[in-house]
Amino acid sequence: MDYPKDSGLLMLKISIITVVFNRVDVISDALESVQSQTYGNVEHVIIDGGSTDGTIQKIKDCQNKNHIFLSESDGGIYDALNKGFSISSGDVIGILHSDDFFSAPQTLEKIAGLFSEETYDVVYGDLNYVSKNNLNKIIRRWRAGMFSYPRLAWGWMPPHPTLFVRRSAFERLQGFNLQYSISADYDFLIRLFSIPGISAAYIPSVICNMRLGGESNGSLKKIWIKSFEDYLIIRRNNIGGLLTLFSKNLRKIPQFLF
Repeated sequence: MDYPKDSGLLMLKISIITVVFNRVDVISDALESVQSQTYGNVEHVIIDGGSTDGTIQKIKDCQNKNHIFLSESDGGIYDALNKGFSISSGDVIGILHSDDFFSAPQTLEKIAGLFSEETYDVVYGDLNYVSKNNLNKIIRRWRAGMFSYPRLAWGWMPPHPTLFVRRSAFERLQGFNLQYSISADYDFLIRLFSIPGISAAYIPSVICNMRLGGESNGSLKKIWIKSFEDYLIIRRNNIGGLLTLFSKNLRKIPQFLF
């Protein structure tokens, strides 16, 4: 769909932040996923951590006028995401990891429509985990469901790769807390959905596909660190305790039963 240049939809800019380090095998898919979107007012901020495997050249090969590209060493994924936010200029912020891709070319058009028509602070949807060797094979399907504050105490959270946040809300939270090496996304979500009067819209369809794997599930050590950080986040944000942590992990089981 083409929008007139003076329409509210086209005026609303969406910034997509992608952070990457040595992912030459998948980065092109993420870049092309953004470039294929039918919505026109998109800024793609790409933060590279100093890759040495050819990733930088891949990015340069795909670069266009809507790209902002920065390559330098950083303090990890959340530090890089904060850098991306600091140099972005969009009214709405979304994150597309280097091994993820949008489910359809109309995804950002749908997101922009919701933000433009209503005063939502947050829009989110569902996520598919797919096989890294067969992108058509779904391993897990995360159906987020509607938000209500009491659900946080029962381990509810939306899939963060489907999350789009109005800039004012992002600024209020001051980005990701670098105290957490693996679970800063969970901390961000808890703080975001704990804002009094937060207005959120749920799209009951798949927004993004994620290749199976990830920073938090790479080893038993990382799973332990993630669980410990999750518990600290739950306690420090006063949303529960061990039952919340248990419920958060229990919620993953139905994702395999679709």
